[in-house]
Amino acid sequence: MGPDLINGIPAHVLLVHAVVVLVPLTALSLVLCAIWPSVMRRFGLALPALALVSLISVPLTTHAGEWLERHVDSNALVRKHTDLGDELLPSAIALFLAAAAVWWAYRRATHRTPGAVESTSGTVATPLRVTAALLSLAIGVGAGVQVYRIGDSGAKAAWHDGYSTTAHPDHG
Repeated sequence: MGPDLINGIPAHVLLVHAVVVLVPLTALSLVLCAIWPSVMRRFGLALPALALVSLISVPLTTHAGEWLERHVDSNALVRKHTDLGDELLPSAIALFLAAAAVWWAYRRATHRTPGAVESTSGTVATPLRVTAALLSLAIGVGAGVQVYRIGDSGAKAAWHDGYSTTAHPDHG
C-alpha cells in the first residue's frame, strides 16, 4: 500500500509526523470554516483538499506501522498503540466528510443568496452554520483527542526502556 522503509528508516516513524500535524490542522480549519464564513471564503477548496490529504495519510501511516509492528518486540504498550492507531481512520473519514459538507454548503449558499452567507447575523445561514459548527467541533475534538492518545501510547511504546532519568556519566 505504501512504503515500509524510507531511506533505510521505518516509514511509520516519518509518516506519523504528517498525521500528527495534518489531522489537528484539518480539525482546527474545519471548525474555523464552519463558524466563520469569511474564513471559509478564504479557504475555499483548500479545506476539503487538506482533509483529503489528512485522510490519505492515515492508512499510509497505519500500514507502515503494521510493518514496523512485525519488526519490533511485541509487548502490551506496542499492542495498545496499534489498537489505538487502528481507530483513527473513522475520525479521518468524518473530518473529510464534514469538510466537504461545510465547503459544499458554503458554496451552495453563496450561489443561491450571495449576501446571506456574508452576514454573520443572517437568518438564512444561521441554523445550518450552528449545526455545522457543533458537528465540526465534535468531530474535530474527537480526532484531536484520538491523535493525542495514539501519539502518547506510541511514545510510551518507543521510549519506555530507551532512556535513563539520570544523565549518562560520559555526557556529564
